[in-house]
Amino acid sequence: MTKRCGFVAIVGAPNAGKSTLVNALVGQKVAITSPKAQTTRTRLMGIAIADQTQIVLIDTPGIFAPRRRLDRAMVAAAWGGAEGADVIGLIVDAKAGLKSSIEEMVENLRDRPEPKILILNKVDIAKKDELLRLAAGLNALLAPQDTFFISATTGDGVDELKTALVEAMPEGPWHFPEDQLSDATERVLAAEVTREQLYLQLREELPYASAVDTESYKERKDGSLEIRQQILVARPTQKAIVLGKGGSRIKEIGSAAREELGAMLGKKVHLFLHVKVKENWDEDRGLYRDIGLDWVE
Repeated sequence: MTKRCGFVAIVGAPNAGKSTLVNALVGQKVAITSPKAQTTRTRLMGIAIADQTQIVLIDTPGIFAPRRRLDRAMVAAAWGGAEGADVIGLIVDAKAGLKSSIEEMVENLRDRPEPKILILNKVDIAKKDELLRLAAGLNALLAPQDTFFISATTGDGVDELKTALVEAMPEGPWHFPEDQLSDATERVLAAEVTREQLYLQLREELPYASAVDTESYKERKDGSLEIRQQILVARPTQKAIVLGKGGSRIKEIGSAAREELGAMLGKKVHLFLHVKVKENWDEDRGLYRDIGLDWVE
């Protein structure tokens, strides 16, 4: 059987379910998720395999109206991830409906040369009549090659979408080894897992004013991993939130991240976290490089 390999860019508004879909297509967690919008900050590739076909999925940050430099870098990463893809999949939160931000996104996508498909997500919680109106409206605006109704959370419709993506991939050699599921290094993955716990445990208490930097990542003589990370916040009040009373919150964050990393990496993990107040951390060029974003003026 002939081998196939291609790139699929998953784009959409914040919290549309891009990372959840990438994880579902890969069949394993490769991207962090949370109920909080703008969880994904950089382009991350998940690698799905079906028989002789390798689908390289580009999980992009949500496309939104940028205000800060970090926002601009995230939006630039999203549009950059779509460039030259074999397929662009626009994922839309079916429950949220058609908003002006989605219409603007469609406007930017419509004249791009890449083949486009429409993915309506969260159909399990959307009202059927509103869902059909949304599909009709978006098809009229975008004229996609195909439309898929899915729930990335439950898996409904994901197999049909994956089958269609396989058929859309061009013939050619695979870009990654068969056992590789993501292009993220273990060092980057470790920072992402801790950042996910910040989002999950702090919710609205610490919106987006934090970053995680893996300072050291080394294997001990017994084969276990020692990971040291700093959590960057902009103000002392934010540091207090992350630490919690008597350091209780950061212990919970560290414990959950340590357990997940151990399961993902298949070895014991020693995770050490500390919180650092750094005003304007999102103006640090080095941090952008570490998290995989381009510096945007």
